[in-house]
Amino acid sequence: MATPPSPKQAKAGQRAALLLAGTGVFWIVAIWAGGAMNWTPRTRALCDLIALAGFGWALWMTFQLWRSRQTDKG
Repeated sequence: MATPPSPKQAKAGQRAALLLAGTGVFWIVAIWAGGAMNWTPRTRALCDLIALAGFGWALWMTFQLWRSRQTDKG
């Protein structure tokens, strides 16, 4: 049976989830705005790179959280 996460781990999981959700919303809005406002491909690519960085950071946070839970198991 799995033990519940500590409050610190729960907060870290919430932050990772919010970052993932926020990055996804940003990316969808950026794609829509780029098409609606005829942004240059360079500006659209910049938004894609910002979203990629956000997803990468969220992946890193999730990996760190997973590692901390593994070391807590003993």
